[in-house]
Amino acid sequence: MEMKQPLIVLTGPTAVGKTELSIELAKLVNGEIISADSMQVYRHMDIGTAKITPEEMQGVKHYLIDVLNPDEEFNIVLFQTLAKQAMKEIYEKGKIPILVGGTGFYIQSVLYDIDFTKTQTDSTYRMELESLAKEKGAFYLHEQLQKIDPASAKKIHANNIKRVIRALEFYKLTGKKISEHNEKEQSKESPYNFAYFVLNQDRKVLYERIDKRVDNMVKHGLIQEVKSLYEKGYQKNLVSIQGLGYKEIISYLEGDCTLEEAVYILKRDTRHFAKRQITWFKREKEVIWVDKQNKTEDEILAILKQELKKKLILKDE
Repeated sequence: MEMKQPLIVLTGPTAVGKTELSIELAKLVNGEIISADSMQVYRHMDIGTAKITPEEMQGVKHYLIDVLNPDEEFNIVLFQTLAKQAMKEIYEKGKIPILVGGTGFYIQSVLYDIDFTKTQTDSTYRMELESLAKEKGAFYLHEQLQKIDPASAKKIHANNIKRVIRALEFYKLTGKKISEHNEKEQSKESPYNFAYFVLNQDRKVLYERIDKRVDNMVKHGLIQEVKSLYEKGYQKNLVSIQGLGYKEIISYLEGDCTLEEAVYILKRDTRHFAKRQITWFKREKEVIWVDKQNKTEDEILAILKQELKKKLILKDE
């Protein structure tokens, strides 16, 4: 029987400390990193996305960072295509790909090789839905989804307009619910020999880390970064600029709120986002939870090492 190729996933809620650990993990397993983050793919968006710096990479090659301009479309299908290309390149070097980031749906798409190609898109209907979202708001669209596919409506946040539209479009094209299609795809066996690590932290500590990170972003030039995006012509209607850390600062720059209010909203919404991420990972199967509480980085790394040996991804020295 042919051995499946190895794949490591290192994920967890925002601000839990994935970046630092991922570098140590890559060195340990002779791996290279593929970013599973829906925002770090954009150029010129560094501070608000907490993007890893070239110095922090310590010579470990990273893929899917700084590959698109903020006005280019990035979606699950493109992510999956680029991630597979990167994995092919990494395997050819005899190294191990490590998916690192907090976008659970992206990770799932690669891990179970979910097929998104069977349904065509209907651009007229999509445009119709996009203008409805602008005219009547995100919650109106979400209500339409609730009527036809309550399971999807429960999983997809109303603000995630892109995914709400995709689910409505899927239903119109196929007459089937995207939740049922996804469930079928997700019940497939993974083509990889994988270890799926979810890093977690005591909720109170995690929320403190989030608040501190936001303060640091502001201190290190987040407002200037958003201003310069605006000056380059990247407007707030773009999906990228609707990301956490950008839309709040734009509200401040446009005079809709004070800086203090913008920072408060950003902290609050990032905490909510972290909570939703944890909920997502709790629903995933074959996940190895790694609690950071009272552990040093070396101790956490030792846990990962032990699990990788069990999975035969890492051989005994």
